[in-house]
Amino acid sequence: MAKTKQTFCPCGSEREYEFCCGQFIETDQWPTTAEQLMRSRYSAYALKHRDYLVATWHPDTCPQDLDLYENAHVKWIRLKVVNIEAGSEQDQTGVVEFTATMKANGRAEKMTERSEFVKQDGRWYYLKAQE
Repeated sequence: MAKTKQTFCPCGSEREYEFCCGQFIETDQWPTTAEQLMRSRYSAYALKHRDYLVATWHPDTCPQDLDLYENAHVKWIRLKVVNIEAGSEQDQTGVVEFTATMKANGRAEKMTERSEFVKQDGRWYYLKAQE
């Protein structure tokens, strides 16, 4: 049997993509925690899966003109989860704080965000970044 090259997930879990965020992005399976949704959305940004980002963005806050190619020069490098507040399978809301490292215009940059998530009809959605 031939070995295939492992493709690790962009979210930094050190798991293969198909068994990590790929199971959500590439199938109809839905994340069961706010952290899973945040990680899969990071991976979707890194891999430019616009449809997944729109599908997992709460309809009340989703922008009409989400264009991933306006930032085509950005390469997402690393994700670090800093803090998680609620967001378990039993919760209805959650907050995930993270730092994402990207390369833009030849320079490494970091962004930190506290993302709010809400569960609606049994599914987690990204609501907004806390201000």
